[in-house]
Amino acid sequence: MELAPENYLVIAMFVSFIALLFTGFPVAWVLAGVGITFAGIAWWTDDMGWTMTGLDYNTLGLLVGRIFGIMDNWVLIALPMFIFMGLMLEKSGIAERMMHSMQKLFGNFRGCLAVTVALIGIILAASTGIIGASVVLLGLMSVPVMLNQEYNKSLALGTVAASGCLGILIPPSIMLVIMGDQLAVPILDLFMGAVFPGLILGALYIAYILIYCKIYPEKAPLSRDHGEVDLMSVLRALVDILPPAGLILLVLGSIFMGISTVTEASGIGALGATLIAVIFRRFNMQVLKEVVINTMNTAGYIFAIFVGATIFALVLRECGGDELIEASLTGLGFGPNGLIIFVLVVVFFLGFFLDWIEISLIILPLLAPVISALDLQINGFGVVEYPNLTWFALLVAVTLQTSFLTPPVGFALFYLKGVCPPNVSLVDIYRGVIPFIILQLIALVLVFVFPELVTWLPAVAYGNN
Repeated sequence: MELAPENYLVIAMFVSFIALLFTGFPVAWVLAGVGITFAGIAWWTDDMGWTMTGLDYNTLGLLVGRIFGIMDNWVLIALPMFIFMGLMLEKSGIAERMMHSMQKLFGNFRGCLAVTVALIGIILAASTGIIGASVVLLGLMSVPVMLNQEYNKSLALGTVAASGCLGILIPPSIMLVIMGDQLAVPILDLFMGAVFPGLILGALYIAYILIYCKIYPEKAPLSRDHGEVDLMSVLRALVDILPPAGLILLVLGSIFMGISTVTEASGIGALGATLIAVIFRRFNMQVLKEVVINTMNTAGYIFAIFVGATIFALVLRECGGDELIEASLTGLGFGPNGLIIFVLVVVFFLGFFLDWIEISLIILPLLAPVISALDLQINGFGVVEYPNLTWFALLVAVTLQTSFLTPPVGFALFYLKGVCPPNVSLVDIYRGVIPFIILQLIALVLVFVFPELVTWLPAVAYGNN
């Protein structure tokens, strides 16, 4: 394929972006800085007659409108609301209560602690969606207990790291909100479509733990204080599980039944999490202050990357980046399914070095027209509006699960290391997450082979509407 002069600017932009990432500069500034720099270079090379990008004052003026478009997007209000909800639930102490109750309930079989961690990870995923908070919370609660009980290090650490990452997939997920915005796909379809993949991934984790403990019973000893399960244990577990479960049903149920929008449901979730903290006597002004500040910091980080990625994407498109990427991908000759596999492999390896936010904001908008044009024959049952993009978004979401566990930039690994006892090394954590990365890839294959796992539920739910 013969490259036009402006195509070399596109390649140089990507190379510059990747190179600057390793300097330690914040990603948002790198994205914006590279975009602005290459806008100036493209403008100058156009003026010299070397390129024909068409970049001028009027084109660059579009940036102002796009940035204001981010600020004016009502859907994105859900991001800080869901972040607030997750952080407030963390402060409520509900996870600790569930941990103790479920340990009492399941203490009579081997691996009960690991299974309890996985179950709480699923519940936290559907109620918080904050990876850092979930991993740290699960690590603080369970790692010392499991190691004291002489659990195998790899099993204990891998379970905590993987279970804490489920929040990025199981709705309500801030990643799905961002993906819906970037791909112009209804967020409701993504939320509903993510239910089965999320539950499948959680079920794979639990199945692996049970099989592992069956084969190697000595690596998952019974709890030293296990005893008979009585009615009080069951009631205590119900009391501790019902508040977050009720909140999940309230938030997701209101969305799925069409009672509220995603934005409105996020407000319900934030209020519900606050009320749970009040009920369990964990709410005070200091807690509120910490939650608000952390929400502001996390949301500010995400929106700063939004702005940087918008600048980068606009300049890239004006330089012909869309056409170059589409021509490069379609010229590979892989066919529709082969092209999807190739893209997922690229996303998997990008996850070794980039956060899911950068991947979602940079890659997805560029790939959206390519994926839409493919003859994938994804069955939307006449209900799902964009079945190709919905399925593709969930494939990418499952793939990005691995980005939290794969070194050298696996954030969950470092979150966990920060709260582990001194005798736990990064090598121990790396060794523990390998089986769970394999399980994530198995879930990815299942979603790829059976697209109906994504499209069937929203089709059934809204087919009669």
